[in-house]
Amino acid sequence: MDTILEPRDLSAELTQLLLEDHDISDVLKTVAELAAQQLSTDREVLCGIILKRAKRNTVVATSSAEAQQMDEHQAGFDEGPCLEAQKTSRVISVPDVRNEGRWPQYMTEVRDHGLRSILAVPLTIDATSTAAMNFYAHETEAFHEAEIDTAKRYTEVASQMVAIALRMARYADDAEDRRIAMESRTVIDLAVGIIMGQNRCSQQQAVEILKTASNNRNIKLRDLAEQITTAVGQDAPTTSFEP
Repeated sequence: MDTILEPRDLSAELTQLLLEDHDISDVLKTVAELAAQQLSTDREVLCGIILKRAKRNTVVATSSAEAQQMDEHQAGFDEGPCLEAQKTSRVISVPDVRNEGRWPQYMTEVRDHGLRSILAVPLTIDATSTAAMNFYAHETEAFHEAEIDTAKRYTEVASQMVAIALRMARYADDAEDRRIAMESRTVIDLAVGIIMGQNRCSQQQAVEILKTASNNRNIKLRDLAEQITTAVGQDAPTTSFEP
């Protein structure tokens, strides 16, 4: 029988993951794997996490390839206990999928894969996102009151970790956007300087020449600027900007 970790142990372990230099996807995968371990006492339990942002459901992490496949089916069909748990903020338990009449398309896939019971527990993320964890087992009635309580305790900890991970991902995306913007600004400024020298014109006139050429050729301003700098024998410029 696997040892069930206490919530504070999980919190320390997950916090350490965030403190270390791990990829966000690796952190979320570890969250799913630890969740599966929490409920894998005398049976194998699979786990997946589905996140909804901007009206789109995405499988962000799973403990196994089988869990990945099941969650992708659920997101694809846009029906299932995990999505129901997201919408209602309620724990959804399916003791025997063979007797479940809801979510017919998804349940057909679950039965065909030999899975027999499902538990879906909502995660508390933020005002713009909803998420839930799916737990799967090959046995019927695998999730009783004790297992449901364990899952709920774990998701209290996991919710914080997932929310932090998503916030870190947003910051990383913002930093990358700033880096790209700075690099674009650099190459455009250099191209403007080249145009000023070639045409003996002002900076404003050079900007207008570049924009007009970009529109006429149906090419992005940055791409045209790179072509101009390359044409005069200069390498693509870089910036010292660090996110």
